Amino acid sequence: MTITIKTAEEIDKMRVAGKLAAEVLEMIAPYVVAGISTEELDQICHDYIVDVQQAIPAPLNYRGFPKSICTSINQQICHGIPSEKKLKNGDIVNIDITVIKDGYHGDTSKMFCIGEVSPHAKRLVDITRECLFLGIAEVKPGARLGDIGHAIQKHAESNRYSIVREFCGHGIGKKFHEDPHVMHFGKRGEGEIIEPGMIFTIEPMLNQGKRHMKILADGWTAVTKDRSLSAQWEHTILVTDTGYEILTLRQEEL
Repeated sequence: MTITIKTAEEIDKMRVAGKLAAEVLEMIAPYVVAGISTEELDQICHDYIVDVQQAIPAPLNYRGFPKSICTSINQQICHGIPSEKKLKNGDIVNIDITVIKDGYHGDTSKMFCIGEVSPHAKRLVDITRECLFLGIAEVKPGARLGDIGHAIQKHAESNRYSIVREFCGHGIGKKFHEDPHVMHFGKRGEGEIIEPGMIFTIEPMLNQGKRHMKILADGWTAVTKDRSLSAQWEHTILVTDTGYEILTLRQEEL
């Protein structure tokens, strides 16, 4: 495993990329309502990233992915491809944004609840967000990556949710995906030692039913095998000398 420790100059660029990714989620929020298609959301985000931010939407043409953002609705776990499908009252949807600015990536995602969602859907969304922040709270020099996974797994499973194991957080910088792999399950005290200057994502995916998933015929969209609801939240995290800094923090989270 070759984990890159970012220089001060690289960290400054990652702060900019992370801030831009967060701003896309802030910008799109008012549009995420019943009746809009995920294709329309993709176009709005694409135009904002390219024209306003003068940045690049990282997913577009990444390994053949056809769109600029990922939109994963209800039983879709991740990597949903925006389409003509319209959002409807009661849906939950994850919007995943990655931008490239000056060669560096910022990566973040957020769950949106469309209109009145069921209490069990709202609870899944809330517990998944709690898992993200419990994982982030474990980040400090000298801790281990397994500490993050353990905190997430403990909270998820104590609330009777399962954790998708096929996808994980990842190092990020000049490349979209770098070492290390950041698992959302694990044992305390195991895994790579966390060091200042590391930058990685934490992005737990929780299912209401069993953890098992399958990939649809489009080659990208991951869905729950039992068609239960799934939720995900994501932030890009910098390891500092004393703890962590969330590079993709939104104003609503301050």
